[in-house]
Parts: sequence; C-alpha cells; structure tokens
Amino acid sequence: MRLEGKVAIVTGANSGIGMAIAQRFAAEGAHVAVNYLPGGTREADTLKELAAFPTEGMPAPADISKRADVEAMVQAVVQKYGRLDIAVNNAGVEIKKPFLEITDEDWNFVLGVNLNGSFLLAQTAARQMVKQGGGKIINISSVHEDVPFPAYAPYCTSKGGVRMMMRNMALELAPYNINVNNIAPGAIATPINQAVLNDPAAKAAAVGEIPWGRFGKPEEVAAVALFLASDDASYVTGSTYCVDGGLVQQVTRY
Repeated sequence: MRLEGKVAIVTGANSGIGMAIAQRFAAEGAHVAVNYLPGGTREADTLKELAAFPTEGMPAPADISKRADVEAMVQAVVQKYGRLDIAVNNAGVEIKKPFLEITDEDWNFVLGVNLNGSFLLAQTAARQMVKQGGGKIINISSVHEDVPFPAYAPYCTSKGGVRMMMRNMALELAPYNINVNNIAPGAIATPINQAVLNDPAAKAAAVGEIPWGRFGKPEEVAAVALFLASDDASYVTGSTYCVDGGLVQQVTRY
C-alpha cells in the first residue's frame, strides 16, 4: 500500500472529490481525518465509507475559514496519531453572480473558504511537518486558477490566489522536505455541479468544450492526489496538475 501508516487530513471530505480522496487514501493504508463543516447534512457519510478499510478514520469537524478551528483540528489529529503527513485543501464554495452585483459578503465568503481556508490549513500543517522532517500539502484548485469564468469572479480570484500561494510555499518549504502542489479539476461530476448535470442542454454545452467528451469522475482526481501524496512524487513540488479532459487546452487554444 502506497500510504501505509501515513496520516492525512482532507477538508470538505463529506462529499464529491474530498470523499473520493479520503477513500483512496484509506484504501492505500492511510489514517484519514475527515473534515466537514459542523452542522452539515452529510457529516457521517465518508466515515461510514472508511469503515470498510483496515485503517482508522476520525471525524474532524471545523470551519476552515477560522484559524482557531483549523489549529484545534490539526492538534486533535496529532494528539491521536502522533503526526500529520498529508494535508489536502479540498473544501471550496462558489457563488454565481455578475461582477457588478457581487457584495462584500459574497466576496469575503468565497475567499474566506477557498483562499484563506487553504492558507490556514497549509500553514498550520506545515508547522507540524517541519517538526517531523517533511510532509505533503495538496491543494484542490481549479482550471479557473488560470481560466476566467464570467459570473464567478470571487471563485476564480480565490483559485488564482491558491496557485500563487502554492508556488511560494513550494519554494519556502522545500528546505524542510515539504512538497506542495495543486490539482486543478475541470468539470467533475460532483454535487457542486449537480444543477448542470441535471440540465441536458447545460450538460451538453459543457461537454462540448471538453476534448475528452465527458465530465470527469471524483475518483480520477483522487488518483492524482494519491500520486502527489505518495513517495512516487518525492521530487515534485510547485506544480499544478490539470485533471480536466483537456478543457484548458480547448478554451485557451487561440
């Protein structure tokens, strides 16, 4: 098993890509701390799935936009397992609204989770990893870290910020044996895209821009996360891996 004995935190792990990553890590031998926003409707889903694996999962409820929550979560994981080897910043939100109509509340909410939350976990995890002599930090970004998307300015801005944060972290944390990389999914069949998936016309339009001709699967993102979390990626840092069926190449070809 490629992650045997490793300890991971996956944020937003109660559905979609986060759940798929948590399951794949557990299948490969990792103990996984499953983060979710307290009070959600699917808090126990991933933990039930992880019960099928021989490793141990633990609930890690926290609002990742709050430093106190993030620090308490990491402390609880380290108290239970003695270390933290992998941190996956997966939790994310989006608001669809024309630029001229975006409120301060909209902007702060999206950046608070997507960018500030990623910073808080990355920094807190890295401080623990420095003590241990190394670790892996993986941010689930988006193709929109590069590609603008009308009516999603806060989301695109947050993901662009995650890209630059990752690149800076990769330089600063390399001396401590900490790898930092991004995964940039394109159109993935997850709950956040359910409205498009349920609308035949909208789905056809989206698929029409994807050279691979279909939405991706959460498991396909999880496979790349596994690579980056494993020793196979020991010399990989500061990079973004697009899991998008060629979408970025299609929309930027001109």
